[in-house]
Amino acid sequence: MKLICSWCRAEGRPGVLGEKPPLDDPTESHGICRRHRDELLESLPSSSFPGVDLLIVVRPREESLFQHLDRRWSGVRGVRVLVDRRRAERRRRGDPVSTERRRRPDARIRPWSFTPPGYLMVRFNRPQRLPR
Repeated sequence: MKLICSWCRAEGRPGVLGEKPPLDDPTESHGICRRHRDELLESLPSSSFPGVDLLIVVRPREESLFQHLDRRWSGVRGVRVLVDRRRAERRRRGDPVSTERRRRPDARIRPWSFTPPGYLMVRFNRPQRLPR
């Protein structure tokens, strides 16, 4: 089966994402490409940060950068600056971890990667461009 991005196809692009089993089946199955997935995620509101349109997350060791960005963006409606407080999951040797406590690899919807200055920007509530 051929995997096709429905949104790319609606824009007049080929939108071929690849193939999936059964490989001898010539029919199409539809999905969504990374670009359209990112646009869709950016259009969704954040349940963790209601009213925030732009979240700026600073690396934990970049205190002066955090202070600069916090001063720069203070008072701007819909913008919030915070320090990343995520930590790797720790457990003692031999300590069993229940499946309820273990984080699934796909638990975070948006992949995070910091830019070289030491912060990243996450957009919410962005107007969505729907395919025609």
